[in-house]
Amino acid sequence: QVQVVESGGGTVQAGGSLRLSCTASGLRFDDYYVGWFRQAPGKEREGICVITYGGLATFYADSVDGRFTVSRDNAKNTAFLLMHTVKYEDSATYYCALAHWEKFNSAEYTVPDKYNYWGQGTLVAVAA
Repeated sequence: QVQVVESGGGTVQAGGSLRLSCTASGLRFDDYYVGWFRQAPGKEREGICVITYGGLATFYADSVDGRFTVSRDNAKNTAFLLMHTVKYEDSATYYCALAHWEKFNSAEYTVPDKYNYWGQGTLVAVAA
């Protein structure tokens, strides 16, 4: 049984930093791309970044580029999202998702339907 679990959410002051974790089990973790999404109340789910199988390539949405960093430790079946200089508008539930793609398409990594497994999310609240 595949399980994907996010952790590390909480309340952070604007301008501060936070690190989220995503741990998967029941699958071969390094066979999957890992994407991070977020969803604020009343808004659509937004894809914000993705990391390739071995972690050699990453892609970011404009909204987080330069502030967030995605990484992974395949030996620990875990991916990370390091959030720097957070803003009030970063407040959302953050989700980790795993995708097994034969070929990467940079235009699709933000599309939720392209992912195979999802976690339950972790809430991040940025205090102004």
